[in-house]
Amino acid sequence: MAGRGLPPERVQVVLDQLAAGLNPVRAARVAGVSKSFAYDLDRVVRGVSRLAARREAAARRAAERAARPGRAVPPGRVRALLDLLAAGLNPNRAAAVAGVSKSFAYELHHTMGGVYRPPAVTYSDRYLSREERYELARLRDAGLAVRQIAARMGRAPSTISRELARNTDPRTGAYQPERAHRLAWERQRRPKPSKLAGCPVLRGRVQQLLDRRYSPEQASGRLKVLYPDDPAMRVSPETIYQSLYLYPRGELRRELQACLRTGREIRRRRGRREVRGRIIGAVPIGQRPPEVAGRLVPGHHEGDLIMGSKASNSAVGTIVERTTGYLTVLPLPAGHDAASVADAIIDRMGALPAWFARTLTWDRGTELAHHQRITATTGITVYFADPYAPWQRGSNENTNGLLREYLPKGTDLSAWTPAQLQAIADELNDRPRKRFGYHTPREQLAKLLTDNQRVATTP
Repeated sequence: MAGRGLPPERVQVVLDQLAAGLNPVRAARVAGVSKSFAYDLDRVVRGVSRLAARREAAARRAAERAARPGRAVPPGRVRALLDLLAAGLNPNRAAAVAGVSKSFAYELHHTMGGVYRPPAVTYSDRYLSREERYELARLRDAGLAVRQIAARMGRAPSTISRELARNTDPRTGAYQPERAHRLAWERQRRPKPSKLAGCPVLRGRVQQLLDRRYSPEQASGRLKVLYPDDPAMRVSPETIYQSLYLYPRGELRRELQACLRTGREIRRRRGRREVRGRIIGAVPIGQRPPEVAGRLVPGHHEGDLIMGSKASNSAVGTIVERTTGYLTVLPLPAGHDAASVADAIIDRMGALPAWFARTLTWDRGTELAHHQRITATTGITVYFADPYAPWQRGSNENTNGLLREYLPKGTDLSAWTPAQLQAIADELNDRPRKRFGYHTPREQLAKLLTDNQRVATTP
């Protein structure tokens, strides 16, 4: 396994952690590698993915339960449990209300992949609604014939005839509208093969894009760029998500969830604050030129630090140009004090042409206390975002989230060489963006450079 440019000693650390019993996520965190790489290495070592092993074990447990007498849950309780889960209750509370065990509720929740049809959703107006079924029952009880009922309801006689034939209670011969609506809904939600299941070529291409850490939305959009004249190579982001999460339609490897944006199953709480020192002469973001907000004028950047483990006291600087989304990574081998950060910024940003180095908006961290030296040396005006307002540097915050797939929290970032950090930046600069019509930041920068050169040489 090539290891995506990782040094052999780091690959060995992952192997050691896996052999010690850690799962790939924890092993990746300890070794300072991406979770997707740890999952790939684990699959090579074990000879089978963890998902396949879990599914095989789940199938054995299901067979054992089926063989035990008296273990079946009544269909009515299963339906009630599904309704509660779809309404937003967690499996623990839903189990108590539906009168089933917590283990059964959690197993059903995992089987569904946490994906449920909203109660108010209907497929099409051509299907009878719940209210129409109640009206049908009322007219039938009044003794009207099929054609008379169809005329009253504005439906075709064949529609009414099929509805009565399909959903009349065979034991009593009565038409019960609530029961009929439930039976029709169950038939509508029958398992159907997704587009990815029926098209191996499309599935393989999506798999390749996800392996490159594209999000499902980026993969969907990039297919339109790569295959503009091939409708068969189209797939919606939701179809990809369904294939990742919804069992048994998990045509894509479940391990690919580690390649999604956060990999978290529970949303992190917001609102945490931190105390920072005062920066002398800080220019607030409110004084920044209005042209920056529009992203139409190039040369305006956003920056911040990505912190490593507390024990290592390591960090990496990141700068994103707002118009193109182009990422610059700043290695900080000497530390992340104000002098070292200023030196790194001056070294990288000082080499840029003046039209591409106008402003830099930074977080309010004291690592940029030497901002006046940066401005005096490079001519770049430095602005500081408001406290606790990360959305004011949205481009940089978004990119830092992508970088965390490569540089996990709690790891020693000083172990990464400048060449390795540059390889990560290159990979992100070659990743498509929705706001660019799924073109890449590198392509946007190349277009910008070409247009600027054309303007400069025009007589």
